[in-house]
Amino acid sequence: MRDRNQMDNLYEEGSIITAKENPELKLIITKYCQRIYHCRAVGEPEGKAYAYFERNLIDPVQNKL
Repeated sequence: MRDRNQMDNLYEEGSIITAKENPELKLIITKYCQRIYHCRAVGEPEGKAYAYFERNLIDPVQNKL
């Protein structure tokens, strides 16, 4: 069951995405755990951390860092 949760994510770590609440801010997924995407703003690796469910995200930009 634990492995299933790691395999059901739509977006991979390293993907650049945006959130529905602030689509101007580009985020990079740093970790996926228990159906929650942990992200940081692109270009700010020490900045604020964000956590989102998949339904709160917009499809990722095709480029990866």
